[in-house]
Amino acid sequence: MAYLLGIDIGTSGTKTVLFDEKGTTIASDTQEYPLYQPKNGWAEQDPEDWWKATCVSTRNVLAKSGVDPREIKGIGLSGQMHGLVLLDRDNKVLRRSIIWCDQRSALECEQITSIVGAERLIEITANPALTGFTASKIKWVMNNEPEIYEKARKILLPKDYIRFCLTGEYATEVSDASGMQLLDVPNRKWSDEILEKLGIDKDMLGKVYESPEVTGRVTKKAAELTGLAEGTIVVGGGGDQAAGAVGNGIVKPGIISSTIGTSGVVFAYTDKVSIDPKGRVHTFCHAVPNTWHIMGVTQGAGLSLQWFRNNFCHEEISSAGLLDVDPYYLIDKAAEKVAVGAGGLLYLPYLMGERTPHLDPDCRGVFFGISAKHTKREFLRAVMEGVAYSLKNCLDIIKEMGIGINEVRASGGGGKSPLWRQIQADLFGTPICTINSSEGPALGAALLAGVGAGVYKSVPEACDQTIKVVTRQDYNADNHKTYQEFYKLYNSIYESLKNDFKTLAKLNQN
Repeated sequence: MAYLLGIDIGTSGTKTVLFDEKGTTIASDTQEYPLYQPKNGWAEQDPEDWWKATCVSTRNVLAKSGVDPREIKGIGLSGQMHGLVLLDRDNKVLRRSIIWCDQRSALECEQITSIVGAERLIEITANPALTGFTASKIKWVMNNEPEIYEKARKILLPKDYIRFCLTGEYATEVSDASGMQLLDVPNRKWSDEILEKLGIDKDMLGKVYESPEVTGRVTKKAAELTGLAEGTIVVGGGGDQAAGAVGNGIVKPGIISSTIGTSGVVFAYTDKVSIDPKGRVHTFCHAVPNTWHIMGVTQGAGLSLQWFRNNFCHEEISSAGLLDVDPYYLIDKAAEKVAVGAGGLLYLPYLMGERTPHLDPDCRGVFFGISAKHTKREFLRAVMEGVAYSLKNCLDIIKEMGIGINEVRASGGGGKSPLWRQIQADLFGTPICTINSSEGPALGAALLAGVGAGVYKSVPEACDQTIKVVTRQDYNADNHKTYQEFYKLYNSIYESLKNDFKTLAKLNQN
């Protein structure tokens, strides 16, 4: 039996999962780490935390499974996208990583747009300059911490730092590199024009591979720390969304995914480069060689419910401990008792600014319509519905771009919630399906490793052999009609507050 390992370096923790060649989960382990927010809108993590979590979770998985490490044919990496890791000449991390949801680089986005030109930037990188992307973070360090940037010799993404720790190789792959805004996305290679205009030395970047390609092998030192067999191949892998899409079988036309993790993503496959001229959704290289994907992103999806749980659901957390259930199960049951529309309470999930459809780093979360009749239940349902409204914004734009949709597959932590799936089905007006694995990015990374190791001939073949639809929730036509009116109001609230968000941002700077 061939085994494959998927390692997913997420925002809340690193999840390592061992699979057999049929895609069955053999053992899994997650190690959490902190998120640092030194200022409003800033978000950082320590890359050493990711590596420690990788070592511990991998050792735990090997111990739980009892599998001989030499039977693991390949390792695939997935991870949170866009994070900036700077290494010095001795390969030491120079500062905490500025991660995907950090919003500090709005001025740098303006600078990049001015230097490259708005149209040319989209032509090459398929996206406008965004605070979430790595290029603006690099420029922020250049502008604000020049003494640190002067010492920098390598620029890596989160999962690619783990690749370096495992293999000693400086490398990345096309799906994750697409989110740096330094890649020529149509041609799947670094853009010399962008790098030259932004003053970034190409030698600081790793070699770019296709996602199933072998990028290196586990070193002796990494083998000692992780328990893996020295020489085990490590493939390119994918950014969390592309790897998650592979893990959901989003590798052919007509099937899209709606993922609720810390962020929320609606993801569609395309075999040609298709770019939204308004820059509201992102076009990146897919983890399937020579294909692309379109994705809309809401910054604060699962993060919104997690924030509400942590601050206002202490009783549910305590009760869940006594009942030995997940607190989110109790949250689901409470929100389920509230009718569609949450009693007239609406929530805008802009805790960390927003990407799709507004490209607005200054907008913030809003509860609209609060009255004395509302209880915690309505607030919980409003949060879940608000995230779904934001995901529908993404879906609508993808439809505008001519992408056909036959089936929506729910995934991520939020995809485990029957209520959240039903809210999406009712709002989208389309059935919502789930598949036989909930491992998402880790499974996708492992399948990519399987292609690199020769276990499967191609990524679509790997998905056909391992991924099956297991549940389907149809939408309620009456609920769909009701949601359309609330959705219109939801969209108008942002337009009404757009300028007020800018004013608030200025006040917070004082």
